[in-house]
Amino acid sequence: MLATQLKPLVENGSLDRNVVVRVTQFTSNTVQNRKILILLNLEVISPALPHRIGNPQNIESAKSSADASVETKAVPGATPHADVKPPAPAMAPSLGAQALSGSHGDSARVGSRGVAKSSSGMPVYPIDALSPYQNKWTIKARVTLKTDIRHWSNARGDGKLFSVNLLDESGEIRATAFNDAVDRFYPVLQENKVYFISKAKVTIAKKQFSTLPNEYEISLESGSEIEECAEAGDVPEVKYNFVSIDQLTTVEPNQTTDVITILDGYTDVSEILSKATQRPIKKRDLTLIDSSGMSVRMTLWGSQAENFEKTIAGEEKPVIAFKGVKVSDFGGRSLSMFSSSTMSINPDIPESHGLRGWYDNEGNSAHIRSYGATLDGTTASALNQGALRANEFRTLAQVKDESLGTSFERADYFNARAVVLYIRPNTLYYTACPGQDCNKKVIEESDGWRCEKCDRSYPAPVRRYIFSANIADYSGQIWISGFNEVGVALLGMTADELDSIRNENEGEFKAVLTRVIGRVMDFHCRAKQETFNDTNRVRYTVTQIQPLNFAKAGHELVDKIHALQLR
Repeated sequence: MLATQLKPLVENGSLDRNVVVRVTQFTSNTVQNRKILILLNLEVISPALPHRIGNPQNIESAKSSADASVETKAVPGATPHADVKPPAPAMAPSLGAQALSGSHGDSARVGSRGVAKSSSGMPVYPIDALSPYQNKWTIKARVTLKTDIRHWSNARGDGKLFSVNLLDESGEIRATAFNDAVDRFYPVLQENKVYFISKAKVTIAKKQFSTLPNEYEISLESGSEIEECAEAGDVPEVKYNFVSIDQLTTVEPNQTTDVITILDGYTDVSEILSKATQRPIKKRDLTLIDSSGMSVRMTLWGSQAENFEKTIAGEEKPVIAFKGVKVSDFGGRSLSMFSSSTMSINPDIPESHGLRGWYDNEGNSAHIRSYGATLDGTTASALNQGALRANEFRTLAQVKDESLGTSFERADYFNARAVVLYIRPNTLYYTACPGQDCNKKVIEESDGWRCEKCDRSYPAPVRRYIFSANIADYSGQIWISGFNEVGVALLGMTADELDSIRNENEGEFKAVLTRVIGRVMDFHCRAKQETFNDTNRVRYTVTQIQPLNFAKAGHELVDKIHALQLR
């Protein structure tokens, strides 16, 4: 069985039948009375041979394991492959003995090369090599996040838990302690310290509780062993995968990301009623900017919101690095922190120093655009004002021919230059909750408009676009959908303004829609497979829209013609 980190060798075709490899790191486990070797590291030392070497026998069916031996026999009539080099003599017996012997009762044996040892002498595994198939392992990892102790009560009884995020140079994993293990390990594990951890259980990750990109998580038990490590220089402090604010539209809503920003401002702490618990919860909004010239709203919750001013310790416009924050599509894009998210004030990393230099030299006086800002009198996502990348343009026929959006695992993005053919008038907008960060649909009642999410009534709703339109180019046509900011940019007015026109003059309402028909525009779209009425289909959602600049488009065509003439 291959460890996860070796998966690319299969995908790129390096591993195939009769390929010769040198195994440099492995573990041997017994699972359901079967011997399994988990390969942690190997080297491909030859391409596929024309024949299998020798006649190997299954060790599990051998009658006498004590007398079992492995012989390499030449294939009759075959000559040794010119590119195959035999392993070093000292390595072959060691590898065979560890892989095939069942002595010493050790269910986790590791190849002799490139493996560190803990103070107890146990081999240290990288985090990305852990799996539920391993019984004995030790990791050396830094605690990057430690949650508070949480209590629960249900039909099965009461309990408590806390979690930590663990990091080494290979990756990250979440570890959770329950009940008795909480009392034992909560005082021991401290943020930013490095520990040897062993005798714990590896299980499938519960993604609803963790933002880490790991298929597995660790369950700390009462018999687990944790030892602080004094030599921690080889363990990184944190790993980031930063996305700039202007690229947040490339992140799927409800997914997590890392950002590094300048704190431009923040609100006082406010309180809302949680729909899930029906209890009040504290919140605070931050305004963040970066060198892309964009700003975005970040929401903090609970103790993070209450303690924020203490966290920044009076710093004026500090650099803040956020890890594992949730991306929302409200107002174009916005961010919020989980309990498992982290923020670091003025971190000592190159990205932080670069951002500080940008702000001190030019950012403090730069014009900053925001999602949902007013631009030239029209409320729209600031991304609508940016240029779309020419190399990402597709004809609508290419979008279908390349099967964009047909994967359930991910969305595909593309740009299209097309003309608006039709806008559905009946489902153009909906009545939304006027509460901050809500936008849920409200229902009219005798005493006002009721929002189930906020659990309150409002005297009037706000209307938000949720439109469907048909667009076409010379190659074909598709149906697209869009939300409020794109609708405002398309029609040139808010949904409330359009609703007023509709109530006063139906003819003028139709004229507003007619003026859009026939306009050539550049669309940035997301294509994603979805299931509707038990039928799979691709949904095309517009995330960015821009009227065509005919002069610029003409110059681009001239450049293409010149390029063709030079061929």
